[in-house]
Amino acid sequence: MRGNSFDQPWLQRYLEFHCDDCGGKVGFRSRRRTFVERRLLPIFLLQPVRCAECFRRDYRLVFVPVKERLPEVVMKVPISATGSNRNVA
Repeated sequence: MRGNSFDQPWLQRYLEFHCDDCGGKVGFRSRRRTFVERRLLPIFLLQPVRCAECFRRDYRLVFVPVKERLPEVVMKVPISATGSNRNVA
Protein backbone atom coordinates (compact mmCIF):
# COMPACT_ATOMS: atom_id res chain seq x y z
CA MET A 1 0.00 0.00 0.00
CA ARG A 2 1.36 3.41 -1.01
CA GLY A 3 1.30 6.25 1.45
CA ASN A 4 1.00 9.06 -1.12
CA SER A 5 -1.49 8.87 -3.99
CA PHE A 6 0.57 11.39 -6.02
CA ASP A 7 3.23 8.72 -6.64
CA GLN A 8 1.02 7.14 -9.29
CA PRO A 9 2.39 7.88 -12.80
CA TRP A 10 -1.05 8.12 -14.47
CA LEU A 11 -2.05 10.91 -12.11
CA GLN A 12 1.14 12.84 -12.81
CA ARG A 13 0.03 13.41 -16.43
CA TYR A 14 -2.92 15.41 -15.16
CA LEU A 15 -0.98 17.51 -12.65
CA GLU A 16 2.10 18.67 -14.60
CA PHE A 17 3.22 19.01 -18.20
CA HIS A 18 5.51 16.26 -19.48
CA CYS A 19 6.17 15.82 -23.21
CA ASP A 20 5.59 12.29 -24.48
CA ASP A 21 8.27 12.65 -27.18
CA CYS A 22 11.29 14.36 -25.63
CA GLY A 23 10.40 14.40 -21.93
CA GLY A 24 10.41 18.22 -21.75
CA LYS A 25 8.83 19.77 -18.69
CA VAL A 26 7.82 23.15 -20.19
CA GLY A 27 4.76 23.57 -22.35
CA PHE A 28 3.12 26.56 -23.98
CA ARG A 29 -0.47 27.15 -24.96
CA SER A 30 -0.93 26.65 -28.68
CA ARG A 31 -3.33 28.52 -30.92
CA ARG A 32 -6.69 26.86 -31.50
CA ARG A 33 -6.82 26.18 -35.22
CA THR A 34 -9.95 24.31 -36.29
CA PHE A 35 -13.62 24.38 -35.40
CA VAL A 36 -13.14 21.27 -33.27
CA GLU A 37 -10.34 22.91 -31.31
CA ARG A 38 -12.28 26.14 -30.84
CA ARG A 39 -15.68 24.70 -29.94
CA LEU A 40 -15.39 21.06 -28.82
CA LEU A 41 -12.13 20.94 -26.86
CA PRO A 42 -13.36 23.41 -24.20
CA ILE A 43 -16.40 21.20 -23.60
CA PHE A 44 -14.05 18.34 -22.71
CA LEU A 45 -11.78 20.72 -20.70
CA LEU A 46 -8.91 20.25 -23.17
CA GLN A 47 -6.52 22.78 -24.67
CA PRO A 48 -3.85 22.55 -27.39
CA VAL A 49 -0.34 22.66 -25.90
CA ARG A 50 3.09 22.78 -27.57
CA CYS A 51 6.31 21.47 -26.02
CA ALA A 52 9.00 24.15 -25.61
CA GLU A 53 11.79 21.66 -26.37
CA CYS A 54 10.67 19.72 -29.45
CA PHE A 55 7.59 21.79 -30.47
CA ARG A 56 5.34 18.73 -30.51
CA ARG A 57 1.67 19.67 -30.34
CA ASP A 58 -0.72 17.79 -28.06
CA TYR A 59 -3.95 18.22 -26.10
CA ARG A 60 -3.96 18.50 -22.31
CA LEU A 61 -6.49 19.26 -19.64
CA VAL A 62 -6.97 22.94 -18.87
CA PHE A 63 -5.83 22.19 -15.30
CA VAL A 64 -2.28 21.26 -16.41
CA PRO A 65 -0.09 24.31 -15.74
CA VAL A 66 1.51 25.60 -18.95
CA LYS A 67 2.91 28.98 -19.94
CA GLU A 68 1.08 31.48 -22.09
CA ARG A 69 1.89 31.66 -25.78
CA LEU A 70 5.05 33.47 -26.75
CA PRO A 71 4.43 36.83 -28.42
CA GLU A 72 4.67 36.72 -32.17
CA VAL A 73 7.77 38.43 -33.48
CA VAL A 74 7.08 40.75 -36.39
CA MET A 75 10.09 41.11 -38.63
CA LYS A 76 10.43 44.47 -40.31
CA VAL A 77 11.70 44.22 -43.86
CA PRO A 78 13.21 47.33 -45.44
CA ILE A 79 10.89 48.86 -48.03
CA SER A 80 13.64 49.50 -50.52
CA ALA A 81 17.18 48.18 -50.44
CA THR A 82 18.19 50.26 -53.49
CA GLY A 83 17.97 53.70 -51.89
CA SER A 84 20.36 56.46 -53.01
CA ASN A 85 21.60 57.13 -49.47
CA ARG A 86 23.09 53.67 -48.93
CA ASN A 87 26.62 53.46 -47.64
CA VAL A 88 28.48 51.16 -49.98
CA ALA A 89 32.16 50.43 -49.52
